[in-house]
Amino acid sequence: MDALLDWIQSPAQLRTLSRSNLAPLANSLRERLIQSVSQTGGHFSSNLGTVELTVALHYVFNTPEDRLVWDVGHQTYPHKMLTGRNDQMGSMRQLGGLSGFPRREESVYDAFGTAHSSTSISAAFGMAMAAQQMGSQRKAVAIIGDGALTAGMAYEALNNAGASKCNLLVILNDNDMSISPPVGALNHYLHELMSGRFYADAKKIGKQVLKNAPPLYALAQMIEQQTQSFIQPQTMFENLGFEYTGPIDGHNLDDLVDTLQSLYNKPGPQFLHVVTRKGKGYAKAEADPVAYHGPSKFDPAVGIVSVASSTPPKPTFTQVFGQWLCDMAAKDQRLVGITPAMREGSGMVSFSQQYPNRYHDVGIAEQHAVTFAAGMACEGLKPVVAIYSTFLQRAYDQLIHDVALQNLPVVFALDRAGIVGADGPTHAGMYDIAFTRCIPNMSIACPADEAECRQLLSTAYAQDHAVTVRYPRGAGVGAPVGTDLDVLPFGKAEVRREGQGIALLAFGPLLYEALKVAESLNATVVNMRWAKPLDIETLKQIALSHDRLVTLEDATRKGGAGAAVLEALQDLGIVMPVLVVGFEDEFTEHGDPQKLMQQYGLTAPGIQKRIETCWPDLKVAPILRAVG
Repeated sequence: MDALLDWIQSPAQLRTLSRSNLAPLANSLRERLIQSVSQTGGHFSSNLGTVELTVALHYVFNTPEDRLVWDVGHQTYPHKMLTGRNDQMGSMRQLGGLSGFPRREESVYDAFGTAHSSTSISAAFGMAMAAQQMGSQRKAVAIIGDGALTAGMAYEALNNAGASKCNLLVILNDNDMSISPPVGALNHYLHELMSGRFYADAKKIGKQVLKNAPPLYALAQMIEQQTQSFIQPQTMFENLGFEYTGPIDGHNLDDLVDTLQSLYNKPGPQFLHVVTRKGKGYAKAEADPVAYHGPSKFDPAVGIVSVASSTPPKPTFTQVFGQWLCDMAAKDQRLVGITPAMREGSGMVSFSQQYPNRYHDVGIAEQHAVTFAAGMACEGLKPVVAIYSTFLQRAYDQLIHDVALQNLPVVFALDRAGIVGADGPTHAGMYDIAFTRCIPNMSIACPADEAECRQLLSTAYAQDHAVTVRYPRGAGVGAPVGTDLDVLPFGKAEVRREGQGIALLAFGPLLYEALKVAESLNATVVNMRWAKPLDIETLKQIALSHDRLVTLEDATRKGGAGAAVLEALQDLGIVMPVLVVGFEDEFTEHGDPQKLMQQYGLTAPGIQKRIETCWPDLKVAPILRAVG
C-alpha cells in the first residue's frame, strides 16, 4: 500500500478513498514512520500512537478549512505525511528541513504553531469563536493528551469554552503517558475510569445485542442515562459545559470515523475521549515509550542500542546536574528537587530513586512548580527547580511575584540554555538572561564548562536569594568534574588569558571559542561567570587597561549580558568601543547545534569575522582563517 500513501498529497485525496482503504493506509503510515524516524531520529512513540486518529480526522474534517490544533505537536508526523510533506520526512528536524512540530509558515494544514504543552484548547476555542463571529461554518478541533491536560491553562480554556456554547470539539488522546509518566489526582481519576476500556467494550457489545430487541434497548438507554455519571468520566467535563462522548478505541478506524462523523455537526462544546497506546505497532516502543519518546537514529530490526566505546563519553551538563543534586541532597536534608514533568530530561531519575520523599514531579505545571517551591522555601527548605530555559518563560509572574518579591532562596537549574538543536525555536533557551536580569533579588550564573557547572550550582545553593544557573544541552569541552561541593566566589569573574588592546568577556560556554580567537588577536579573555551581579571591580580594571571590549553570550543580545556590561560602563563613566556578540533579534531555526552556531557566527571563526568587520584596523594573525 506504499503506492497509495505516496499518491496522497493532500487530505482531499484521502477523503476520496473508501472506508476499506483506511486501515491499510494507516498500516503504511506506521511503517513509513518507523522507517523515517529510525533514519533521522525524532519523536517516535507519540507519533505511532496517533496514526489512526490522524487518518480519521483528515477523513472526516474538511482540512485545511476546518482547523486541527495538535497539543504540543510532537505527534504530528502522520499529519505531515498526509498533508503534502511525505517526501520531505527525511529532512525532519534538520537545518532547512521540516520542523518536528506544527508551524504555520510550513503548511496551511498547520493551523497553529504548537510545541509547548496545553495551548491547544485555548487556540482552537479562539478559532471557533472567530468562525462564529464571522458567520463561518468552519470547524475547530483541539487534540490534547492526558499529560497536557494536567496543566492549568487547559482548564482555563475548558471553563471559558464550556460557558460559551460555541462549536468546539476537544479530543482527549488518552495514552496514560506524557514524556515522563503523568502524575496528579486528575490523571489517577482518568486512569481509574479508563478501565473505561472495559466500559466502552461492554457498552458496544450490549448495544449490538439489545438492538435486536427495541424495548430492551430503550430501557437500557434510560438506565444508562441515570447511571452513567457513576461509571463514566463524563461528569467533570459535562459540568464544565461539554457534551461528553467516549471512551472509544483510538486504534479502531471504524469507531473513530463513525464517532467523528456523528460529532461533526453537533452544536455546542463537544468532548471526545479517545484511548490510544503510545508506541502502537512497534513492540519495543510499546514496552518502553519513554526510551522511544525521542530517539536518535536506530535500526528498527534491533532497536535502540547502547554503543560501547573504548573512551568513556563526556558527561552532559544534565548528568552533572543530576549527580550534583544527589550529592548535595546527601549533605543537606533541607534540599528538595522539583520538576514540571521532566524527570528524565532534567537528569533527576537517580535523585527520584534515592530520595523519593524529597522528589516532587508536579506534572506539566510550570507556574505551580515555581510557587510550590516558594512555599517550601518559606518553611526553611531549600528547593531546586530543574526546568528547561524555555519552560521557565511560562512561570514568569510566579518568578517575580512569588519568589523574587519575597526574596526566597530558590535555585533554578536552567537546562537547554542557548541553542537546542533539532527542537528549534519553540525550545530555544536564549531569552532567560534578558528576562531574569531585570528582576530584583535574582542572580544569574553562566558556567563555562561541566566542572564549573557543578561549582556554580553549589555556589547558587549557598545563597539566601534566588539564583538561576543556566547550562546548555549536551556535553561541553569535557572539563573534569570533581566530587566536592565547594563554592566559587559569588559574583566574581576570572581572567583566563592576559593579552593587550582588546579584551573578550565571555559568559558561559563561549569562553572556549573566545580563547581560540584570543590567540590570533593576542587578546585578554575573562570568564565572567555571572551575568548578574557583574563583577564590577574586574570589569573596571579590564576596561581601563584595554582599548576595546567584546562581550560573548549564547543568548539574545537584546537586554542580555552584553547589555549589562554597557549599562555598567555607563554607570562607571567609561566610554569605549564595545562589540556585543550574541544571537540577533530573530528566532533561531532547528538543526544541528554546531551548524547553527556557525550560521549565527558564534564559533571562533564567526566571532573573529565580527571583530574584524567592526574594527578593520586590528592586526589579526591568520591562525583562525584556516579553521573556517
